[in-house]
Amino acid sequence: MQTLDLSKIKKVFFIGIGGIGISALAKMVKAQGIETAGLNDEETGKTLDTLHEAGVEITLLRDFKNLPEADMYVYSDAWIYRGPEILENARSTGEPVLSYFEALGEFAKKYKVIAVSGTHGKTTTTAMISGMLVDAGLDPTCIVGSFVKKFGSNFREGKSEYFVVEADEYMRHLLNFTPFIGVVTNIEADHLDYYKDLADVQSAFRQFISQSEHGIMDYTKYLEKVPKLSVPGEYNKMNAAAALAVADILGIPEETAKKSLAGFEGTWRRLEKKGETPEGTIIYDDYSHHPTEVQVAIGALRGLYPDKTITVLFQPHLYSRTKALFNDFAKSFKGADRVLLLPIYFAREAKDESISSEKLAEAICQNGDNAQVFPDFESAERAVLNLKLGPSDVFVTMGAGEAYKVADKVFKIS
Repeated sequence: MQTLDLSKIKKVFFIGIGGIGISALAKMVKAQGIETAGLNDEETGKTLDTLHEAGVEITLLRDFKNLPEADMYVYSDAWIYRGPEILENARSTGEPVLSYFEALGEFAKKYKVIAVSGTHGKTTTTAMISGMLVDAGLDPTCIVGSFVKKFGSNFREGKSEYFVVEADEYMRHLLNFTPFIGVVTNIEADHLDYYKDLADVQSAFRQFISQSEHGIMDYTKYLEKVPKLSVPGEYNKMNAAAALAVADILGIPEETAKKSLAGFEGTWRRLEKKGETPEGTIIYDDYSHHPTEVQVAIGALRGLYPDKTITVLFQPHLYSRTKALFNDFAKSFKGADRVLLLPIYFAREAKDESISSEKLAEAICQNGDNAQVFPDFESAERAVLNLKLGPSDVFVTMGAGEAYKVADKVFKIS
């Protein structure tokens, strides 16, 4: 792709602007004084509310007629499937049409980039590093794939040369960066709708590290320096160790880094404690959508609440992931007392009739756990209400889709 002269870009139009990552980029573009507008298929949501507050004009898909003139069009991957004709219209203008990560890579070029990738933990690690640089007075610009409690957004505008960003491995998006520091938290087989196998996944991460001035893949020596954290789980100790490795390269005093990590309060939808119902039920929401993530999240909850009944409402994310990792998913709910399943979240792909939540529920039961599937959100809401959960219960919504909406509606905690 030819390098863009961003000084000539006066207006950017975002297709699928409500996504967690692309919405942060839209805020960044707006903050740089560039006219910013976008298209979205949903009317409300956390990302959209903050975009409205920032003064970004958003057109709903149902009201969309003609693509407005712009100097650049940026699209979310999901819209390759949701609105291919809109992307085609954008390309017919002759103006640059970039994916979210292609555009992010272009805007990142003027910074010293600290890019965090990996199969698991990249959002939390990015947030930890962002907070650490803020506390160290380095005033970074940050884009995180979640809302960070420290600055109440998925975007932070900084004035320094540092840019902390989450780099997704899907479709080799991480290779759009040539980082000052590149971090790989861990590597497992995932996104097998795109990658051939684990070796193919590993090759992408190796290339990412080779493009980085400083590469971090093994950070285990920092584990012994991790302070007592406010967020649960052994995996968060690993995330914090990776952040300490970054601090070491940047010359951040160890005590400053450790104090920042000890005060880290987490991010939106990463084993986030939403609150407690009047009846005493504790409500969590978690973004886990890979078997390993599901397993460690349930393990962390079981460690926190050894004597409580844990109910998980899980929405599988993608037909391809559920199919490729089916046997692992079937065994990943150990530690939960009750598993409720929603239909598979399709996101960026066509429906695959060979896989379903019904089949997954059956496999979970065959592995000795208790699983039940619901055909839609309404029936799941009724079932959760009928459970009559009380002070001995923990209820957690889980998945990269929209399972959290069930708890929001039933328990009115958000």
